[in-house]
Amino acid sequence: MGQKVNPVSFRTGIMEDWKSRWYASKREFAELLVEDKKIRDFIKNRKDGEGKIMYPAIAKIIIERTRDEVRVILYSAKPGVLIGRKGQSIEVLQNELQAMTGRRINLKIEEETRQNIIAQLVAEDIADQLAKRASFRRTMKHATEQAMEGGAKGIKIQLSGRLGGAEMARCEKSLEGSIPLSTLRAKIDYGFAEAMIAQGHIGIQVWINQGEYSDEEGLNDGSNAQKGQTSKNPKRAYKR
Repeated sequence: MGQKVNPVSFRTGIMEDWKSRWYASKREFAELLVEDKKIRDFIKNRKDGEGKIMYPAIAKIIIERTRDEVRVILYSAKPGVLIGRKGQSIEVLQNELQAMTGRRINLKIEEETRQNIIAQLVAEDIADQLAKRASFRRTMKHATEQAMEGGAKGIKIQLSGRLGGAEMARCEKSLEGSIPLSTLRAKIDYGFAEAMIAQGHIGIQVWINQGEYSDEEGLNDGSNAQKGQTSKNPKRAYKR
């Protein structure tokens, strides 16, 4: 049986920074952790009266806490949709989060310009097209071509479920380029989404190789490590 590791959690604390950046005592930690999960789920799953996602194309959500407020940073490919006309949408979201948590919320939006190589955005785009009855093979091929044209070193897409309306669920994969999952230096982005079709749910997993981390990006690149003290001519440990 295969041993699968999430590429994001594999690199968190070593090459990637945490998505929740705060410190709390042992008594408050569990409560604040659950609150972070509620904030992320509320933003990602908030729908309007027609059942459409109100805040689409969000790549990741960073939460920072201080004594006075909770700072929520949204990385989105469509910042204009999040802000709304004259900032009305962002004010509504801020008020809803403050009512839900009972804390002061400070929202900040950052734009993601290279959305073709952000794994979460690619997975959600594939899910949206599958929900509109698009061909899964054509959708996978189109996403792969766009990612490679956008500068990705490699991309892997895996779909699982009743593909094409088949009676039995199966798994389809598409791989192009290089995806070194066990190499910490490689910048592997991972995204997951679900497409809701008439036959059931289809799971979409996307891995994208964005290149390698530079020395400035890595949290622990070994630059402060001391030089090894091993002698150049070590003694033989045994005799033949």
